Amino acid sequence: MFFAGVPYLAFPESVQFEHALDAGECEARCAFYRTHMAPAYSAFPFPKALFEKFVRENDGYFPVKVEGCITAEDDYAPMCTFLETLLTMIWYPTTVATLSRRARDIVEATFARSSDQGKASPLMSSRLQDFGFRGCTSVEQSILGGTAHLLSFTGSDTMSAAYFAQALSKVLPAISGKKVGKGGYLVLRPDSGDPTEAVLMALEAAEKVFGCTTNTRGFKVINGCGVIQGDGINIQSMEKITLAVEQAGFAADNVTYGMGGGLLQKVNRDTMSFATKLNHVVYADGTAIDIMKQPLTDPSKYSLPGVLAVKRVNGVPTVFPADSGEVSAEDNLLKVVYDRGPVAGFTWDDFDTVKSRLRSEWEVTPLRADNLSPSLQAKIVEQTRLRGSKVIDG
Repeated sequence: MFFAGVPYLAFPESVQFEHALDAGECEARCAFYRTHMAPAYSAFPFPKALFEKFVRENDGYFPVKVEGCITAEDDYAPMCTFLETLLTMIWYPTTVATLSRRARDIVEATFARSSDQGKASPLMSSRLQDFGFRGCTSVEQSILGGTAHLLSFTGSDTMSAAYFAQALSKVLPAISGKKVGKGGYLVLRPDSGDPTEAVLMALEAAEKVFGCTTNTRGFKVINGCGVIQGDGINIQSMEKITLAVEQAGFAADNVTYGMGGGLLQKVNRDTMSFATKLNHVVYADGTAIDIMKQPLTDPSKYSLPGVLAVKRVNGVPTVFPADSGEVSAEDNLLKVVYDRGPVAGFTWDDFDTVKSRLRSEWEVTPLRADNLSPSLQAKIVEQTRLRGSKVIDG
């Protein structure tokens, strides 16, 4: 099954391999591995000769190709192992970006039901604020998670991410220039307690003091005042609050949310099942075999065998065996972004482009779909039978 997520492609510079190793750096790494003492209290088996080889032969650039999968040839095949962990780290910004976008679904739904302008309201993009900076383990983490959130919303108290997004695309100055320069607006921020009750009490108090008008959908919009709830917020409590606010007769325009730990900390690599696995080997004699992981203790936790390609089928990114002949080079969504060095003519998408793609893709991609092609499913079944394991159902 395919679960809609946001592929976060703005890799950190170090993961883009823009920096080439030199001989001195290679020796420094060897010195470290001599002290690592693993396994069995012995020096770590670091392939110094391989690293020195690509320093000489490939100007210090990692001798691999990155096209969704990592490919290395001949003597350099072991190099894939050294990149698996680094590339799998995209799980974090991807997961935060997906969480934030699903939170936007909740906000869009309540605006569609209760706000005059529905999803087109200019307030939409500011309804979820990033409150997660203080819970991050480092400034770098706050930037990765915080900018992922800014793909779907414009509100953030994580200044490191806001600054980084501004430096990337100058999005924030453009937003700032559209703000109304005159007139005041009071925001009430309740403290701890039941989040739903706190929001409702604040709205009722604000209505008594400031009064309200009724919009065309029959919901109340408080005059010059609103509420921001920043305690106990996750996508489940957000949805509960939106329904309670509507039931009390208030429009979505009145409420903003601040999500801290629920946005940047309460996620992990298992949230969206991120993993990087070996899927194909060509031996020195030319023999090629597909590799698939399928633990006996959990047959459902399998990996995809063989070289892969991805194309859209009825709008859904669908995975095929690359050798099936079903995916042309033009249709393949997997693109080479690194090939033993930077790819000539290739540039990483800027922040605005990624943000625009997220919005358009999310509108047309189903939240759940079967994204494994029949030919790949057949290969998985065959691999399972070859090893005498339980055949995977679906």
